[in-house]
Amino acid sequence: MTARARRGRAGRAAVLVLLGLTALSCRTPDPKALLDVSDVDAYWAVEPSMGGEQYIAPVVRFRLHNRSDKELHAVQAMAVFRRKGEENLTWGSGYEEVVSRRAPLAPGQSVLVTLHSDARYHSTGPVEGMFTHPQFRDALAEYFTRVGSSGWTSFGKTDVARRLGPRTVAGELGLPAGSPFPTPPPSPSARR
Repeated sequence: MTARARRGRAGRAAVLVLLGLTALSCRTPDPKALLDVSDVDAYWAVEPSMGGEQYIAPVVRFRLHNRSDKELHAVQAMAVFRRKGEENLTWGSGYEEVVSRRAPLAPGQSVLVTLHSDARYHSTGPVEGMFTHPQFRDALAEYFTRVGSSGWTSFGKTDVARRLGPRTVAGELGLPAGSPFPTPPPSPSARR
């Protein structure tokens, strides 16, 4: 074997070793090993009215916690909304880029994620009447996260409560736990 052939073999071997080391260092992240989800809440949000029509859209909200020992630079969240009785069909979805290089998620840090569906119910009547309309169907939300180059990983499913606004708003208003409609307090002029 000539010296040139030996150098060629050594060069190819070095390239293979480098490729192998690169492949080991570029593992696809596992979102469930890096993140925890807590404080999941699903509710209906009142959207801006248009042309005399009122709109409500399902929302899922949760806290995403970095349980790893590394800063995360690329995390996305997505929700798929389905109507009960039509679970095999996607009714709507929502997406958010949660973490980026400009705003990384440090180890131990949490961030609130709110995903609004692009599908809505609409009515010319009051928002409060939509939940009792014969064509209204309750909804389900399945929420996913992705870290870097990972695939989408489901973190759970939840029913969308027949409630306007998140639980924390209902609690702050002093509403009973199952109350679907926030009732504003009486105006000062009504007390006179």
